[in-house]
Amino acid sequence: MIYRLKRYLFAVVAMLVASAPLTAQDNGGVTRRSSSDRRGQQQQQDGSQVTQRMQQFYETDGASISDADRAWMRVIYRQLDLEKDKNAPLYFPEEPVDGQLNLFRVIMQLLADNKVSAYEYLDGREIFTDQYKINVRDMLDRFHIYYQPAKGSTDKNPRFTIEEADVPANEVLSYYLIERWEYDTRTNRVRPYVEAICPVLHRSGDFGGEALKYPMFWIKFSDVRPWLSQQMIFLSDDNNLPTCSIDDFFNLTMYDGEIYKTRNLKNKSMAQLYPDADDRKRAADSIQAQIDNFGQKLWVPDREQVIAQREAGEAAARGETPAVDGEATVAAATEEKKESVRSTKRSSKRSTKVKKPKEHKPQNNSSNAARSVRRRK
Repeated sequence: MIYRLKRYLFAVVAMLVASAPLTAQDNGGVTRRSSSDRRGQQQQQDGSQVTQRMQQFYETDGASISDADRAWMRVIYRQLDLEKDKNAPLYFPEEPVDGQLNLFRVIMQLLADNKVSAYEYLDGREIFTDQYKINVRDMLDRFHIYYQPAKGSTDKNPRFTIEEADVPANEVLSYYLIERWEYDTRTNRVRPYVEAICPVLHRSGDFGGEALKYPMFWIKFSDVRPWLSQQMIFLSDDNNLPTCSIDDFFNLTMYDGEIYKTRNLKNKSMAQLYPDADDRKRAADSIQAQIDNFGQKLWVPDREQVIAQREAGEAAARGETPAVDGEATVAAATEEKKESVRSTKRSSKRSTKVKKPKEHKPQNNSSNAARSVRRRK
């Protein structure tokens, strides 16, 4: 009887424990949450599209390479002019269309919801620490962007509501970009990483005139990547289907940016190092060529490249203008193709020639008859 009573009490206790909600039970280092808590955490994300796991993935992507695996690195500062055709996907559409936003509207929406942090734009220095985090309210007041405190906003978690018409998306006509080129010895690849991005306002004075540039703030690209990967854009007028995200646009270096600075010991920009515009343009082209050639020099040249280099050397010896590497390679490949076509034609002509059979000459019976006559004599 006592044994049955113990079993009954044990079953009742087990039922009560199972029916109790598990809000935050720690079992061996694993936190268990109820479905309501999971839904609440998911609703805190932007549109239930970006999860905490996705944010951690983008934060560690590219930063997981240790210094021992980095054999070479070059930091490049670029200016992206949105009036260029290659950079136009970052500017259009100016107004939201069917849930599609341009880059600046996505950034402002994240800042207003306090989902990402921005940092002060310091001329000549980029420091991404808590000391240089900007106050979003002060930034909005500084650039005269109208806002209202959002519902549920607190001092520790300030949030703002900005109307679509008050977002100066049409005035952000360029971006500053910090680009980091690294050579990874694990994969033998030279790959660029976008480290930070800065929107630049172009505003004219009260009396018109040339627009002045106002860099707004720096924002770490890894912080906004989870949301940029969800925003699709289309790149060509020939295909109106958005097949590329803003994150892919930057990772695949589809943009066209002018180099205005490189990280150097003196911490000077290209304009300070090269006051002349022509010298500055030649220096920027030389830096870009060094970056492009660094990856090409890691591999042994193939047969076409060897032929192109040999023909370029022979042309230089004759005093002719050597062709560009790409043109020389194409010319060598074209010449080789022509030579193969010629050899194929020659072989086909030989095969089409039919040997004529030898004609059988009839024997001269008269000579045989004459010999026989002489023999009879």
